[in-house]
Amino acid sequence: MNDASSERRNFYGRIRGKTMRASQQDYLADLESWRLTGVTRDENPAREAIPSPFPGRPLWLEVGFGSGEHLVHVAQANPGIGLIGAEPFVNGIATCLGKLRAIPETAVRLYPGDVRDLLEVLPAGGLSRTFLNYPDPWPKARHHRRRFVTPGYLLPLARAMAPGAELRLATDIADYARQAREEVPPAGFSVASDSGTPWDGWTSTRYEQKALREGRVPQYLVFRRN
Repeated sequence: MNDASSERRNFYGRIRGKTMRASQQDYLADLESWRLTGVTRDENPAREAIPSPFPGRPLWLEVGFGSGEHLVHVAQANPGIGLIGAEPFVNGIATCLGKLRAIPETAVRLYPGDVRDLLEVLPAGGLSRTFLNYPDPWPKARHHRRRFVTPGYLLPLARAMAPGAELRLATDIADYARQAREEVPPAGFSVASDSGTPWDGWTSTRYEQKALREGRVPQYLVFRRN
C-alpha cells in the first residue's frame, strides 16, 4: 500500500459538466489549434523540458481558467506576453475556445489537463507570473490537502517560476486565504500584498460575481518568488 503522502490527489473536481451545447462542441473542435504540445506523458514520456511556446516573451500561466473570462482579458490587455492556460474541465475549455475565436492572433496556448503534468515539463524559472483565481475550495477539513496551496503543487510551481515572479491568488474563501498565507511562503515565496482590493488589471469573473451575490468577501493575495 502506498504512503498517503505519495498519492496523487487532484485539486479540482469533475472534468465534465452537463451535456455541452452544439456551439460548445463546435468550439471544442478548435482545441488542437490552441493546445500546448509536448506535455502529456504519451507525447513526452521522458518528461523533458519543453521550449517556451512564445520565445522572447514573458510567459504567464493561469491555473484553472474556468470559462476563460480572465484569461482572454489578460491576453488582450497584455499583447507583449505569452499566456498558458491549464484547465481540466471540458465544458469550460469549450467556452474559452469560443472566446478565443474573436482574438485568433493572440499568444495563448491551452493545456486541457492536470497542471502538475505541465509544471513537470516547463523550464525551470520560465514563468514570470501565475494566476490562481477562485480555485476549488475543498471546504471539508479532510479535503484541505487537495487544495492547490499545498507543497505538492507549490514546490513544482516555485521551480517553474523565475525569481521575482508573482503568484496572484483570488479567493472568496477565508480559510483558503489562511492556508495560502501559511503554506505559500515556505515553498519559496514572500508576501507582496494581501487585501480586499484587486490588483491592477483585474477583471471580475462569474465565480467572483457568484461570491458577491452570496455575501462572501473576495480576498486578493500576491506572492513574489524569492
